[in-house]
Amino acid sequence: MNTLRIATAFVFASSIALSGCAKSPDKIVGTYVSPSTYSYMSCNQLIQERNAVVMKVDEFSVSQKKEANEDAVATGVALVLFWPAALFLADGGGNEAQLANLKGHYEALSTQISRKGCKVTA
Repeated sequence: MNTLRIATAFVFASSIALSGCAKSPDKIVGTYVSPSTYSYMSCNQLIQERNAVVMKVDEFSVSQKKEANEDAVATGVALVLFWPAALFLADGGGNEAQLANLKGHYEALSTQISRKGCKVTA
């Protein structure tokens, strides 16, 4: 009976700790941004803006990946050494909101580029 309580507490603590950890950047879905936000822009402006967004996405992705890795290690150590400590690790999220927003803008820009028939060189 005592073992069952400990196991239940361990599972509960693990789920709480892991739910607060920063997500890997590839698991973050972009928030919706209407492509019409960019309807006033020319093809050159759209492509320049999308390139700027790509650079920001890359920057935030590196930071988010680092945060996700650090959270995973800290949670693993806390669960192995002293599982109640894992309850105090659930603060994260990193740059998730900013990254989701940037990904949404990227999608909106890409849609508007396609709608306008802009020629994009690789």
